[in-house]
Amino acid sequence: MIPKIEWPEGKRFAFTVFDDPDGDTVASRKWVYPFLADLGFRTSIAVWPIGPLRQRNSSGETCADKDYREHLLHMQDIGFEISYHNAAPHDCVRAEIIQSLDVFRDIFGAYPRSVANHYNADALYWGAARLHSPACRALYNLMTFGGKKSRFSGHVEGSPHFWGDLCRDRTQYFRNLVFREINTLKACPYQPYTSVDRPYVHEWFSASEGTDCRSFVKTISEVNQDRLEEEGGMSIMYTHLGKGFVTDGKLDPEFRRLMTRISKKNPWSAPVSPLMDHLKAKKGPFTISYDEITRLEWKWLAVKAFHGTS
Repeated sequence: MIPKIEWPEGKRFAFTVFDDPDGDTVASRKWVYPFLADLGFRTSIAVWPIGPLRQRNSSGETCADKDYREHLLHMQDIGFEISYHNAAPHDCVRAEIIQSLDVFRDIFGAYPRSVANHYNADALYWGAARLHSPACRALYNLMTFGGKKSRFSGHVEGSPHFWGDLCRDRTQYFRNLVFREINTLKACPYQPYTSVDRPYVHEWFSASEGTDCRSFVKTISEVNQDRLEEEGGMSIMYTHLGKGFVTDGKLDPEFRRLMTRISKKNPWSAPVSPLMDHLKAKKGPFTISYDEITRLEWKWLAVKAFHGTS
C-alpha cells in the first residue's frame, strides 16, 4: 500500500535525483546541472572528498580538483545537497575515511547527511551484507558467484576499513535497495526506516533505477511519469549523470525531453535529506521488521536477477 503523503506547496508528487560521481566529467557538470537547475530541480550530488591516493577503481571527479569544488559550492548555494560516496575512488582505511569526512565538513560546512556506497572495501553493509535473510544472502552470493560476499567491511569492527561508528555519529540517511519502479515510495513504503540489526546507519532510503542515461529515460517514460503523478508518489532517481547523458557537448535529446515534461507537471523537488525529513515528519519514525525487510529484499533480488538493478 502506498502511503498518502501531503507534499509541500500543494504539489501532487515529489521527484529528485541522487547522482553518484562515477564517470563524472566536465561535460556532465557544464551541461546537465545547469539544465536541471533551470527546470527547477534541486537534487543530491554525491562526492569523493579526497583525491586518489593509489590506483583508482572508477573514473570521475573528486573534491581535490579546485574547479570541481567551486562547482559543488555553487550548486550547494542554490539549493542542491552535497552527499557522500565513500572517501575516494578506491579502497580506504579508517584514517583516510576520517580525513575524508573532515575534508567534507571543511569544504561544505557540515558532515554529509546522505550517503551512498561506492564499491570499495570500506563500503558499509554492502555485498551480501546488504541482506538480512540468510536465504536472500545465499541467493545473492549465487547470483554474484560469491566473489564479493566478504570483500566489504566498513561495518565490521576490527577491519582496517571500519568506519561504522563514524557513519552513525556523522551521517543520517543511507541508500540501499534500488528498484525499477518509478514511484520509490511504492516500491519501499517504509522509508526512511531504521533496522535494529544495522546499528551503524540511522535511517535507510531506497531509490529508482537510472544508473545511466538509457535506464534513466526508461524509468521516467511518459507513462511512468503520469502514473507517478496520479499516485501522488515520490521518485528518487539513482544515477550517474556522467554516463551517457552528454555526447559531443549536447544533452541526450530524450533525457532533455522527458525531464522537461516532468518539470511541467510541477513536482516538489528537494534533495534526498529534506525529502526524507518531510516523510518522517508526515509518517513518523519507522523501525522495519524482519518480515518487512525480507519482503523488500526478495523483491529487489527478483528485479536484480531479471534486470540487473544496482
